[in-house]
Amino acid sequence: MVAKANDDTILIWGAGAIGGILGAYWARAGHPVLMVDIDVDHVAACNQTGLHIEGPVEEFTQSVPAATPGQVTGKYRRVILAVKAQATEAAMKMLLPHLAEDGFVLSAQNGLNEHLIADLAGPERTMGAFVNYGSDWQGPGRILFGNRGAVVVGEIDGSIRDRTREMFDLLKVFEPEAVLTDNIWSYLWGKLGYGAQLFATALTPDSMSANFSDPDRVPVLIALGREVMKVAQAEKISPRGFNGFDAVAYSETATDADALASIAALAEFTSRTAKTHSGIWRDLAVRKRRTEVDPQIGIIVKIAARHGLDVPVLARLVELIHDIEDGKRPQSKDTFMELDKVLRGVAAA
Repeated sequence: MVAKANDDTILIWGAGAIGGILGAYWARAGHPVLMVDIDVDHVAACNQTGLHIEGPVEEFTQSVPAATPGQVTGKYRRVILAVKAQATEAAMKMLLPHLAEDGFVLSAQNGLNEHLIADLAGPERTMGAFVNYGSDWQGPGRILFGNRGAVVVGEIDGSIRDRTREMFDLLKVFEPEAVLTDNIWSYLWGKLGYGAQLFATALTPDSMSANFSDPDRVPVLIALGREVMKVAQAEKISPRGFNGFDAVAYSETATDADALASIAALAEFTSRTAKTHSGIWRDLAVRKRRTEVDPQIGIIVKIAARHGLDVPVLARLVELIHDIEDGKRPQSKDTFMELDKVLRGVAAA
């Protein structure tokens, strides 16, 4: 399955939890879409029986043209990159020959991948997006849509262009409450703060909501949010909140009560989804594969070091995720509480 060269097809590189849902909704609305994925069985299912979106938000099956990377021909003006953060560089090298001269790559990923995309494609051909809807790839041709969440799009230089509005209109096909922003970095850093907390929940077999509701774990979750916000401040970014995560609640001027209120809001928000566990947990417990911990959390530790900042809880979190990936530790509350030991040690010092 290939698309004609120079047509206005939306090329979605990565047809998993994020890209697959976008592709299904856009195709159903009549927009020309081509999804690209390395999973041959998934590609075949999308072409032959359709992509089945399941869960409490909406359930439908949509035929969506799909291809493996080697089957793609032509050039595309609108490219959505929706692969795992650690696959960004490899995916970019495969898709760049298919990016039109006047085209752009929109990162629908977690992390700060826009920096790498801009290095490879050029800043003028890079656009950012922030997504927080709950979804999981269940198997070939099946994606769980667990809950709606924040969706934001913006240029990395803060401008608002015709193409930005175009993508905003497309995202509203999927999420009517989508936001067009002139400061996408504020949302991306907000997601990093929440993401650090989600990585911590993945240290255990428990649901996201169970982790946010456990008083024993709350100090660690707050500390992670505060460390990320400290680094963001050094980067001269003012992160924005969403879906219960109040970025300001973890700032230097916020009180413990502010942070506790955000944790309570996150416990409530995560209790209302069919996606009970994070994608990080799923990578570790179900798919038995490496997570995005290095490009999402490890990068914050590196940025902190450039500013001379100490972020011991984040640094330990990276180590613990790697321990689970390598089979050295189980997913358990005891593993989570290794972060509490770091927190107590910092307090004692």
